[in-house]
Amino acid sequence: EVRVVESGGDIVQPGGSLRLSCATAGFTFSNTDMSWFRQAPGKGPEWMASTNRFDTVIKYADSVKGRFTISRDNANNTLYLQMDSLKPEDTARYYCARGFRVTQSPDKSPGTQVTVST
Repeated sequence: EVRVVESGGDIVQPGGSLRLSCATAGFTFSNTDMSWFRQAPGKGPEWMASTNRFDTVIKYADSVKGRFTISRDNANNTLYLQMDSLKPEDTARYYCARGFRVTQSPDKSPGTQVTVST
């Protein structure tokens, strides 16, 4: 059974930082491209970042380039998203998913809420 569980979301002030984690199981993580996407209330899903299985091809959405960093630990089957210089518009529920440049996940992961507010 595939399991994907995000964590690390919190309430943070503008300009702050958070590190999201995505623990996975049930598939060969080291052979799988992975992505982060987010969804804000009343809006459609927005792709954030992707890394290929070897962590050699990394892409970011323009809205987060230079502020967010995606990384992976293949030994521990975990994906990360370091988020710096957070803005109120980054407020959303964040999800990780299998695949490159994806905005949906068949794994029904819970996501983790990030709220950027004073």
